[in-house]
Amino acid sequence: MGIGGEMMRPAVFLDRDGVISRPTVREGKPYPPHSLAELELLPGVQEALRALKAGGYCLVVVTNQPDIARGTARRTVVDSMNDWLKSVLPLDAVLTCPHDDRDLCQCRKPLPGLITQAARELRVECKASYMIGDRWRDIEAGRRAGCKTFYIDRGYDEQAPQTYDFRVGSLPDAARIILQSNTSVTAIRGLKVKIFADGANVPDMLEMYSKPYIKGLTTNPTLMRKAGISNYRAFAREILVQIRDKPVSFEVVCDEFAEMERQALEISSWADNVYVKIPVTNTRGEPSYALIRRLASRSVKLNITAIMTLAQVREVVSALSPEVASFVSVFAGRIADTGVDPLPLMADAVQMLKTLPKAELIWASPREVLNIFHADRVGCHVVTATRDILEKLPLVGYSLDEYSLDTVRMFYRDAVAAGFSPCQ
Repeated sequence: MGIGGEMMRPAVFLDRDGVISRPTVREGKPYPPHSLAELELLPGVQEALRALKAGGYCLVVVTNQPDIARGTARRTVVDSMNDWLKSVLPLDAVLTCPHDDRDLCQCRKPLPGLITQAARELRVECKASYMIGDRWRDIEAGRRAGCKTFYIDRGYDEQAPQTYDFRVGSLPDAARIILQSNTSVTAIRGLKVKIFADGANVPDMLEMYSKPYIKGLTTNPTLMRKAGISNYRAFAREILVQIRDKPVSFEVVCDEFAEMERQALEISSWADNVYVKIPVTNTRGEPSYALIRRLASRSVKLNITAIMTLAQVREVVSALSPEVASFVSVFAGRIADTGVDPLPLMADAVQMLKTLPKAELIWASPREVLNIFHADRVGCHVVTATRDILEKLPLVGYSLDEYSLDTVRMFYRDAVAAGFSPCQ
């Protein structure tokens, strides 16, 4: 939604040369065509853009053309090429930066000026949009604007982008993933199990929170340490200022039950949507059931974590209050790591929780997207997922024939880029 409730739409931002049109490559570096006669669409571009347009995306070309400022290309010639593209492709706009690096403008990629200008003029929501480019400047501009990014790796002999969301071989490859993502989200929304995002990087957590299919968030000390969190309270406060309407779980960080209780009461006081994670035992293997019972009696919302046996589930269920919302977190992924199928155990746990109307069973520590469907199949209420798993959701329902072809293309691109040959 925009200002005043105005509906915003998603867009696909596209570089021109190397994405839509064929560049001239000399000594490993790409150069734009010099005339309309040299302008050639790459294979599959028309079909890919028509599919994206039919999928509801605004299509905008954002292109650097520094040869205008350098005097080696006339603006009228560049405009004629852009006009021709608009006549044969379903584009909403083509925006051009005519400047060189020396001009210090705000529209030359890697700055996001062209993207943000188009977003304002066309009522585009950048966070729901994509940038597709074949050079690091494209990817950086998209990243700065808040878009997801597709890097078309053409093996140029130049700096590659440091980070991107997807690496593909062509615009049609990117379009398939974007359109499949829409299908995947629809499939995910059809599941009964709720997906909680598991992480500790604040921007990532806020991004996940913004997605309607993410119903809650969790974190733990290991993830926080990897994210470089040094001030627990400040980290939690930063999250809770912006996340008020979905459950968020924070864990106690001590080993003595008296201190766990003190910390749990403190964490619980931070916000109404906070659940306190209590480990099922301390590091000496002493069960925390008595502590769970005391906290539940004080109406503290709990998330009992690190459970791996049905005996533990049974004791936790007996300690929780039927009047207080709680989570029972069984680490199904870690159970599977030992070679044991967690599905029967999780199915039994679902039955045990039926005596607690306000308690929900979490399938924790999943290892792959398939585990989300496992959790749904056995009747789990919640499944947690880290960012690396959530980023694979666009593959849900993806054609295995297409996925096979994508894999072959990836191996081939990498082999060519590395110059491998078994005959040399």
